[in-house]
Amino acid sequence: MSFLVKPVLTGERTVLRPFTEADAEAMWRILEDPEVLRFTSDPSGDPADGPSYDSVRSWYATRTEQPDRLDLAVTDRETGEVVGEVVLNEWEPHHRSCNFRTLIGPRGRDRGLGTEAVRLIVGHGFERLGLHRISLEVYGDNPRARRAYEKVGFVTEGVLRESSLREGAWVDEVQMAILDREWARHRGRPEEPDTVDGGLGARG
Repeated sequence: MSFLVKPVLTGERTVLRPFTEADAEAMWRILEDPEVLRFTSDPSGDPADGPSYDSVRSWYATRTEQPDRLDLAVTDRETGEVVGEVVLNEWEPHHRSCNFRTLIGPRGRDRGLGTEAVRLIVGHGFERLGLHRISLEVYGDNPRARRAYEKVGFVTEGVLRESSLREGAWVDEVQMAILDREWARHRGRPEEPDTVDGGLGARG
């Protein structure tokens, strides 16, 4: 398997595609969104110490060169607009496992785009890359993200209780994962009946 191949994955509502330097402006706006900042930034850091526009541009310009991770832009299939990103990283080849993370900006929320994007890249990880396990961590006070992960089949494995101090309050970190045999059974639709052969194909 190789993370060096950067595919295009097409769903009903979204298209996941490799990043280009031209996507930096859209991602810069998304990264400044208050909800994105709340759930993805280091709560102990000073917002003023965040990345510069030049560093963001350099980051997205080099995503296609990375052999050990897969970063894809989440775009609205109808308009082509970049609304977020999905990432497979922290790859452990011997264990056939990796970490997953995502962020969706305000123009992509509450429309089913995020859930479909998760389903597409997780399906690619299992069906094309041969992964055995994909894991993630999510803040306990982020119900939108947790629900999207559950709908795709991620299972809660543990809770790091009050492990993060954010905005003056202690917050849990929830550990979740999905295994290849679970994906093979429901194809990312565990809540729907007769899903063994009804998964959403990831083309690319």
